[in-house]
Amino acid sequence: MAGQHYCLRWNNYQSNMTSVFHQLLQTEAFVDVTLACNEASLKAHKVVLSACSSYFQKLLLSNPCKHPTIIMPQDVCFNDLKFIIEFVYRGEIDVSQAELQYSSA
Repeated sequence: MAGQHYCLRWNNYQSNMTSVFHQLLQTEAFVDVTLACNEASLKAHKVVLSACSSYFQKLLLSNPCKHPTIIMPQDVCFNDLKFIIEFVYRGEIDVSQAELQYSSA
């Protein structure tokens, strides 16, 4: 005889996880990868980058060290990198039309 099964659900799970990961990024808690670009750098979490980007996933799988530093291609400017990371962590960003046109040029 099979017992009853229950579905346990965490309300707002996705928004909570997004908020927590963004907070961890802001406080640099548990960061385990550094992204370097144009003499500036920022820290992030390998699991978040890997989940959101096959590019980062391939790079990180091929370099399994504890805290790698990834040097971004020269055509990536630091401001664009910050926008990308914010988008990865929050799922949205606010940019001006001028910034979009500059980035696509």
